[in-house]
Amino acid sequence: MEHQHDKRVVIYTSYLNSKLTVKEGRRIPKDLATENPHPLEIYESCATLKLNAELEDKCYSRDYLQRGRVRVQIKDDAGNPINPDIPTRRSLLIEVAKLVPTTQARKKIGSQSADPVGLPKLPDKKDEPAPKAAAGSSKKSGKKKK
Repeated sequence: MEHQHDKRVVIYTSYLNSKLTVKEGRRIPKDLATENPHPLEIYESCATLKLNAELEDKCYSRDYLQRGRVRVQIKDDAGNPINPDIPTRRSLLIEVAKLVPTTQARKKIGSQSADPVGLPKLPDKKDEPAPKAAAGSSKKSGKKKK
């Protein structure tokens, strides 16, 4: 049984986020990056570029609280670019970053805090009830002090 390697390019939101440093995961120049991109905006940008894209519910290892990534096919089976203007991973990131501010998702989302991908939100620590003590006898165990 032979494993087939997935040759699609993965784009995490951190790659395009202007608020992050290169050390934190940004992969393009800060002046080309956008502020807090959403996976849905990246997905729509790829569709505008006529590239096959798939939205996935995965987390970036450097920022595991950000959910969602996009897998994009930039080359066909023969290895030729699907879009001649986007032959490499870096050129894809730059072109997508240029299109993110103009997407319909960004206009709809605005400043909403809801996740546009429909991915489940991680619960806040404040909202969780305090854990209750385990049920058991109140009888003390062990030796008594004299």
